[in-house]
Amino acid sequence: MPDIRHTPRAPTRAQKLAPGESIDAHRHDDHQIVYAGTGVVAVTTDAGTWFAPGTRAIWVPAGCVHAHRAYGRLELHLLGLPARTNPLGLHTPGVLSVSPLLRELILVWTRGPQVDSPERRRLRAVVLDQLRSSPQQPVQLPSPADPRLAAVCDLLHDDPADPRTLSALGVAVGAGERTLSRLFRRELGMTFPQWRTQLRLYHALRMLADDVPVTTVAHRCGWSSTSAFIDVFRRAFGCTPGARARRP
Repeated sequence: MPDIRHTPRAPTRAQKLAPGESIDAHRHDDHQIVYAGTGVVAVTTDAGTWFAPGTRAIWVPAGCVHAHRAYGRLELHLLGLPARTNPLGLHTPGVLSVSPLLRELILVWTRGPQVDSPERRRLRAVVLDQLRSSPQQPVQLPSPADPRLAAVCDLLHDDPADPRTLSALGVAVGAGERTLSRLFRRELGMTFPQWRTQLRLYHALRMLADDVPVTTVAHRCGWSSTSAFIDVFRRAFGCTPGARARRP
């Protein structure tokens, strides 16, 4: 990524972003927690895109070049941690579950005055304890490198409801099913069905952030029924699509 902005300290703050607004590629010497109080946030690196509604947060390790993008009206909460403080033990980006308690802690921490005080130190200790116990979640769209695999991924990005099998998509891009299946596992670390589910969840979150009705989202993203969509969404994000849409 050209002209990458370098900020030694990762900011701890809350800010509002309009739908579609973005923060260009940059990096910090600190780790950072990225959380969407409202709306949906997507964090993109060279390795792929991580995305999260209010039940999830994104971990960005120190030194990782990343960009943010808002879907819906995003209240973005950024929490910086020194590079020596790594409560998750992660050195690559990841998504973690956010409990109701952790959510409130993040909101208080990022909205409050950034001054050193006994109260802030106690709050920080509780935040770190909660982060250490937060389960990690596989909510990511890895980026393909092989042009044949990239062509398949582009087709489905353009139409996440495309029902074609991997074999049929292979015919469209001039690659065999076995080759593509191997590439999905080797480059993206998941099977084709797993990747397609992640893609559909990504597009579903974007549509829900724009207040598209749940039934319409299910249809546009290729689920066979609204109930099937709700089930997959609940397992991925810990809430129903309707509950996510109603978050303040």
